[in-house]
Amino acid sequence: MTPTAPTPAYRRLSVEERRSQLLTAALSLFAHRAPEDVSLDDVAEAAGVSRPLVYRYFPGGKQQLYEAALRSAADELQHCFDEPREGPLLPRLSRALDRYMAFVDEHDAGFSALLQGGSVVETSRTTAIVDGVRRAAAEHIFRHLEVTEPGPRLRMTVRMWITAVEASSLIWLDEDKQPPAEELRDWLVEQFVAMLSVTARRDPQTDALVRALAEDV
Repeated sequence: MTPTAPTPAYRRLSVEERRSQLLTAALSLFAHRAPEDVSLDDVAEAAGVSRPLVYRYFPGGKQQLYEAALRSAADELQHCFDEPREGPLLPRLSRALDRYMAFVDEHDAGFSALLQGGSVVETSRTTAIVDGVRRAAAEHIFRHLEVTEPGPRLRMTVRMWITAVEASSLIWLDEDKQPPAEELRDWLVEQFVAMLSVTARRDPQTDALVRALAEDV
């Protein structure tokens, strides 16, 4: 008789590996469906495990799982703006936006549910997670601008631009991802410069930054 190939030994996943497996399955589902449309049975099936096992790792049920998945997505989004502070500012910003748009593209229809709220599972905790992404993005931008103490007008301008990026991403999805991502990226970078230029008329700190940007091109 021809000897059969040995069956691979079963390896029990560690606690962290199992939790990561469940979060990956949940993120995949939340990326394309609203959270209220995803059940624990769906997550268990996607991960190839039983429903009781999902409860073992997330005893708080879907709400706890959703918040954990949201934190995971938030961590990934925060890293989008973690660009080395080397070379001219605007190309750095373009590379950060490339990563951001790739995240939006990957999560597609679930981007709104994951990061914009409007879900029955939205709570003060989930809102705080999303706000944390926005604050982290602003801090990254201030570091790239080499500003340690931004004034209120500069802070407002940067936060307004981050809101514009977020809103543009959602509209981009609604418009079947048109214009092309590269064009939207360049447009958003131009808007960043334009917003700074308008603020510079009223704020000496921002005016100095705009002058430095002009020399950095």
